[in-house]
Amino acid sequence: MNLRTAARGFVAFLLSVPALQGNPYWAVTYPSSNICALSGSTVDIICNYKYPKGHAVEKKLWFTNINHEPFDLKDDTDYGGRVEYICGEPKCWSYSCTGTCTLRIKDVTQRDSAYYKFRITTNQVGGAYSGYPGVKLSVTDFQVEVVIHSRYHDRVQLKCHSMCDFPGLTYTWYRNGNQQHHGMYYIVYYITSEYRVSCAVKGSAHLHSPSVYAPETPSVGWTPPGVIEEGSSVNLTCSSEANPVAKYTWTKVTTDHSLGHSVQGQQLSFHPIQSSDSGQYLCKAKNDLGTKSSPISIDVKYGPKHTSVIPSPPGEIMEGGSVTLSCSSDANPAADYTWFKDNQPLPWEPRRPYTLDPVSSKDRGTYHCQAENQYGYLGSNSVFIDVLYAPKTPSVSVRPPGEIKEGGSVTLSCSSDANPAADYTWFREHGGSVEELGENYTISNITTELGGNYYCEAPLTNRSASAAQREPIEEQDDPHYASIHISRSKNQEVPHGFAGALVESDHTEQVLYSAINLKRPKAVPE
Repeated sequence: MNLRTAARGFVAFLLSVPALQGNPYWAVTYPSSNICALSGSTVDIICNYKYPKGHAVEKKLWFTNINHEPFDLKDDTDYGGRVEYICGEPKCWSYSCTGTCTLRIKDVTQRDSAYYKFRITTNQVGGAYSGYPGVKLSVTDFQVEVVIHSRYHDRVQLKCHSMCDFPGLTYTWYRNGNQQHHGMYYIVYYITSEYRVSCAVKGSAHLHSPSVYAPETPSVGWTPPGVIEEGSSVNLTCSSEANPVAKYTWTKVTTDHSLGHSVQGQQLSFHPIQSSDSGQYLCKAKNDLGTKSSPISIDVKYGPKHTSVIPSPPGEIMEGGSVTLSCSSDANPAADYTWFKDNQPLPWEPRRPYTLDPVSSKDRGTYHCQAENQYGYLGSNSVFIDVLYAPKTPSVSVRPPGEIKEGGSVTLSCSSDANPAADYTWFREHGGSVEELGENYTISNITTELGGNYYCEAPLTNRSASAAQREPIEEQDDPHYASIHISRSKNQEVPHGFAGALVESDHTEQVLYSAINLKRPKAVPE
C-alpha cells in the first residue's frame, strides 16, 4: 500500500449523510465522514452529489468556514498551491443528474484539521446546495511512546504509534538519522541527550515522528539580569531541550556541598531575596530517558549589618601598653570604615584594625566606627577606652591669695591629672603628717606657731594591681610662690610672712611644698 492510498483510506467509520431529507432530487453525500492523515501526506476527500434534471451546474466548490457565505478553498491563501478539485462530468437520468467531486489537499499539516463541505450552484433560482456536516479531517504526527520497565533500569522500550488507526503498516526506527530497526517496538540502552530516536512508516522516511531524547544540559540564569540587590525580586530560570518534556527541580547546595531542600518547577522565585540566599543552586532536568543538571551561583549585594567595635585586650589599659580596635560588619561588598573618637572623625585607614601603641592618657575616650558601601551605611556600638595612668606633675594653689590676718584661715589645694583619681596626703616639713587627707587642707586660726613648709603627696601607685610600681617623673619647672601677709593693728608688732608653692621631685615621689613662713621684724615707731 502506498502512502497516498493509506492516507486516503484513514477512516474511523463510514457514514453517508444526505444533503436534504425528504427531497429526492437534491443530495450531497460523503463515502467517508472521518479521515485521519499523517502530516506531510496527500489527502483525497470524495463527495457524491445530485441535483434536479433541467438545471445546469454553474459552480462547484469546497469550503470549511461555517459563518457567512461559503469561501472557496482555492481562494484561501492558507491552501495556496496545495488544493485541487477533481470533478467528473455529471450523468442525468429521468428526473435528476448525479456526479462526483474529489478535493485533494497536498502536504497536509495539523492546521488543516477541519470539517470539509461541498457546495454546488445551478442556473435556477434557489439552485444552490451544501452538504453538511461535511467530512472531518484529522491530521497527526507519528508519536514515539516511552514505556518504562522497572525491572530494567538501564534500558527503555519505545513504541511507535499514531492517533489514527493504520492497520498493516510497518514502522522503521532511526537513531540520529540512521536506520536501526523495523517494527512497532524498539528497545534502547543508555539513551542520552546525544541520541535522537524517531520512527516512520516503512518506505516513507520523510514522514518521521518527532525525536525522543534525554534532557540536554540545562541553561540557567536569573531575571531581571544584572546585580542582585537584597530586597529585590529575583527569579532563577532553567530550561532544557528534551522530549518527552523535562520536569525541573531546584536545590540549594549547602556549605558541606550536600544538597538541601528541593523545590519543583522550572523557576525558583525569591520575593524578596535575602542576603542568606546567596550561594550555589543546582537545576536538574529529568524525563523518562535521563537527567542533566547545571549549577548557578548568585551573589546578593547588601549594605552593612551588625556593625561592631571590639577592643583587644578588653577592659582597662595601662598607659604605655597597647590596644587594638577592630571594626567588623556583615556587608557585600566589604565595607569601608570611618573611625570616631568622642564623635570626632579620626584619620585612620578605612579597613585595617587600628592599634594604639603605646597608649597615652590622651587616647582615653569613647570610640565607634561607621561601616559603609554603595548599598548603605551603619554605625557601630561605642567602646570606652579607659587608660590608667599615674599622677602627672601636681599643681598647688593657696586661698585666699594675698594678705591674711592673724587668726584667719588659709586653704591649700593640691591637684594632679591621674586615672584613677589620685589620693592626696598633706605633710608639714619636719613635723610629719598633719593627718589630713584629700585634695584640700584648711588651716584655721592661723598663728606664727603654724608657720612652716607644708606639702602634699600624690603617690605614683594606683588602685590597679598591675600598676603597683613607681615610675620616674619628668623634670619640674622652677618653684613658684604666692605671698601671704599676716598683719595686726597699727603700732603692734606685725609678723610678716608668705605662703608659697615649692615643687620638689625625685624618682619615687611627687611632693609639693606650701610654705607659710612668719617673721617678726622690728617694731614700727608710732
